[in-house]
Amino acid sequence: MISNMKRWLISFFTAICLVAHAKDKAIQNFILDEQTVYVIPIATNRVTTISFPGAIAAMDAAQVSIDPQKPAPFLIAHARGSSFFSVRAEARKAATNLNIRWNNKTYVLELVESNEPFLSVTFEPAPDTSGAMSSAPVTPSRLLALLDEAKAYPLLKTYHADVVAQVDYRNYEHEPRIVDCTNYAVSIKEAFRFDAEDTLIFRVGVTNKTDRELIYAPNGFFLRVGERTYPQSISDASGIVPPHAEAPAYFAVTGTPNGGRNDVSIKNDFYVILNAHTVEPATPEAQPQYHDEDESPQP
Repeated sequence: MISNMKRWLISFFTAICLVAHAKDKAIQNFILDEQTVYVIPIATNRVTTISFPGAIAAMDAAQVSIDPQKPAPFLIAHARGSSFFSVRAEARKAATNLNIRWNNKTYVLELVESNEPFLSVTFEPAPDTSGAMSSAPVTPSRLLALLDEAKAYPLLKTYHADVVAQVDYRNYEHEPRIVDCTNYAVSIKEAFRFDAEDTLIFRVGVTNKTDRELIYAPNGFFLRVGERTYPQSISDASGIVPPHAEAPAYFAVTGTPNGGRNDVSIKNDFYVILNAHTVEPATPEAQPQYHDEDESPQP
């Protein structure tokens, strides 16, 4: 159980977005997985510090320099034998990969120049599940069925209560959980837990606060629980929000990134991480002007 003080700190640091330098976006924790490419946004006017659980054995990269006198799209500061390094972008729209050797494995980081950087990234080792019984994988068809069950929960609860008797449910109508960003906000409306499948499903609302269309990756939802971040396992989302409107979306989190159980209770404080951006209006093409019939194009 999270203490009241820690709960308050998590709520404080994760509820505000970029204008107040929201901690849920600027400070990140990831579980190490050599099968995952970690996208790390880096700014030109900020320093991002990336930490590993132990001393980094080697680093390999292109378009990266450790010498400020030798220009490159990214500048890295790292002391040999240390478990962390710092990086800053030196050019707009720069992107490259950085491969880190740690504990006899290679981890791939994709560095991307961004105005919304991570300022601190901490990689944690995957928990040891060798002594635990691994759960059977949840198939995509089963996840789709769970999504349908979550959508129909009010009706099932009223007319077929036995079907959802084992589903843990939480409504956020009177206790909103909102990540409020500059141009958009993401609010949790409902949460469901299906324990047999070790799956959490969330109904959220994505609000566009601008007068332009907002777009996001429908498969780009992440769940923040305390110090842990979980990627989605499936979602039902349009990826588009009209100006000054709210669009509904569902997404699920199943197990942990390394295949174990998460056993996350719906009583936790949750925050949804989603990257979205507005679409620039298209510039209308100039139309030809004709002053009389003689100047009009001939068929």
